[in-house]
Amino acid sequence: MDKDIRKSRIGIDARFYGPLGKGLGRYVQEIVDRVIRLQAANEPEIEFVIFLSPGNYEEYVCPNSNVRKVLVPQRWYSWREQVIFPIILRREKLSLIHFPHFNVPLLTPSPFIVTIHDLILTKFPSRRASMLPPLLYWIKQAAYRLVVRTAVRRAKAIIAVSEFTKKDIIEQFSASPAKIFITYEGVVDFNRTENIEEKGASILGEYGISRPYLLYVGNAYPHKNLSRLLSSYLQVRKILPDLSLVMVGKNDYFYQRVRAEAQQLTLAVVMNGQGKIIFPGYVPDEELGNLYRNALLYVFPSLYEGFGLPPLEAMSCSCPVASSNQASLPEILGEAATYFDPYDVSNMSAIISDLAVDEKRREEMISAGREHIKKFSWQRCAEQTLAIYLQIISHNAKR
Repeated sequence: MDKDIRKSRIGIDARFYGPLGKGLGRYVQEIVDRVIRLQAANEPEIEFVIFLSPGNYEEYVCPNSNVRKVLVPQRWYSWREQVIFPIILRREKLSLIHFPHFNVPLLTPSPFIVTIHDLILTKFPSRRASMLPPLLYWIKQAAYRLVVRTAVRRAKAIIAVSEFTKKDIIEQFSASPAKIFITYEGVVDFNRTENIEEKGASILGEYGISRPYLLYVGNAYPHKNLSRLLSSYLQVRKILPDLSLVMVGKNDYFYQRVRAEAQQLTLAVVMNGQGKIIFPGYVPDEELGNLYRNALLYVFPSLYEGFGLPPLEAMSCSCPVASSNQASLPEILGEAATYFDPYDVSNMSAIISDLAVDEKRREEMISAGREHIKKFSWQRCAEQTLAIYLQIISHNAKR
């Protein structure tokens, strides 16, 4: 390896690291942990500087002497992030920094790479997706567009998590295709839990869940289309009155809104049988696998996804998947899922009902899903990401 590369100092903005950052936190954690291990095995002279937030700084332990952590008190998406974080970065004299999300400070002094997972805020700029007053919301929207546009223009490389996202970036921001790299995300191994069968029944009982049930895992932002999922479920329930719907996600403002809607809908129909809508809140990974494994079907009604990790997690746990046919989902889920039109409640209901009563078809989907998830590996994602780091550093060193 070139001696200039060996002397390099690579920064990673890991403020989202771990559960603190929800789905993005998983991506950040997998990249940080695996890239550092990969580089330590090959050329330990490269130094890594890991930037962390107050919520994860103490929990993160530097794995070797070539890794140093730096506290960044400034919260993401804040004006302090834009003003103060660049000052912290300047002190570190980095050869390169990786921002795993679009929120790149406009005044970033170092060469950087940015990962763009999706452009949801430009596709669905809805007031329903925010608790801010109207004026502040539209100011935030304008700032978002400025930050993303500047990041796309200044980045030495852009990592997109799907071909769909790459196309979106090119179309919306006229980005050069040559500097966009695609790295598919990986899937967590939920099957490492010991005594899976024994623990499964116990965990379901703790959350008040009884089989059979449909499962949704994810946040409750408007583009997730959960209102139509609720309406669809009530149609399906007329055919399968004992079928429950379990919706897993942190009980935040958006889930509270879905809960209220669910309550209104269920009061408006005659609830025969045992089926019900269950909101267990946040479920940790060690228990989430059992919810996937015991579900009759995982349903993903989203209107827009840059990647779509939960349905792949479901497949890894031998759970058949019924998915929206929008955005990146057909690319990511391939022929292992069955698709519906997420804008059409009747179509969604028909697909769910057909799969719910067709055991043979579900078994075929489970088998296809197990094979399909072999395409997605966090280790391969990390290897590709590290290769991009080294390629950019090598190119900069020769200039």
